Amino acid sequence: MKRFIALLRGINISGRNRIAMADLKPAVEELGYENVVTHLNSGNVIFSSNEENETVLTENIKMMLDRRFAMKIPVFVIGCDELESLLDKAPDWWGTDDKNIYDNLIFVIPPADVQELCKKIGAPTEGLEQIQISGNAVFWSFDRQKYAKANWWKRTAEAGIGEMITIRTANTLRKIVKM
Repeated sequence: MKRFIALLRGINISGRNRIAMADLKPAVEELGYENVVTHLNSGNVIFSSNEENETVLTENIKMMLDRRFAMKIPVFVIGCDELESLLDKAPDWWGTDDKNIYDNLIFVIPPADVQELCKKIGAPTEGLEQIQISGNAVFWSFDRQKYAKANWWKRTAEAGIGEMITIRTANTLRKIVKM
């Protein structure tokens, strides 16, 4: 069995799209996935499956969310080994101990692609944020005190962009890849 991580976009944020992790875990297990673990209350599900096609896994989870919770939630599934490899490619400035900087990894949800995302958002604000593309993901860091002035911060939540992505912090990803 291969280990995977499903990242559910936009659940349990500001009282919207509420799903208790205690309800989500057995729902994922009912799909036949094993060793299911949830992390935090923001839709991080780690599981094992004999099915290795991430598109099939994604569709199965999306259909379950619609059926069980009556929610159409964007889902991004990645193999744990693939995520580890991606994190190994992180730039030196990403994921440091600098408390003034907030480090995120943006996953672009197919069928969207990273070039489309970058075209819609534009360039990062010089001196406030930086990005590095790696495959269909973007390492993104910004100044915590000046985030409201950062172009990517403002644009990632806009209509037409938010549905294309799901974002996780460096710390969250480092924890879930080890689960």
